[in-house]
Amino acid sequence: MRWFFRMFFRTVRLILGPFMLLWEKLTTPRGVVRPEAEQQRVEAEARGLALYQFRTCPFCLKVRRELRRLSLPVELRDAQHDPTHRRALGEGGGQVKVPCLRITDAQGRDTWVYESDAIIDYLHQRFGQVAE
Repeated sequence: MRWFFRMFFRTVRLILGPFMLLWEKLTTPRGVVRPEAEQQRVEAEARGLALYQFRTCPFCLKVRRELRRLSLPVELRDAQHDPTHRRALGEGGGQVKVPCLRITDAQGRDTWVYESDAIIDYLHQRFGQVAE
């Protein structure tokens, strides 16, 4: 029975995945425009961030949209198909669950933030609210 459910949801993901990615592409928001000096500062701060994600996860799509809205160049790491990133997520964060934002501070310490809403709240607090 477990095999049946696994195959069922895998099939649903295979069918819906391309549509979700197309929807993401078509509805991508415009990024915030900052003065050049401010954008360079934001990009420098964003170098310490990495988003562990699955490409068609709806919660990951939500976080990626917000990254684009805030014009943040955060490294995306595929924890679904890349065993290195999957292992790093499990060992560093404690669980293989996406989305997960890895925050590396200036001293090299890592903080792992799970849950899309928590990640988005953190991004807004650190990089500022964007007026709609």
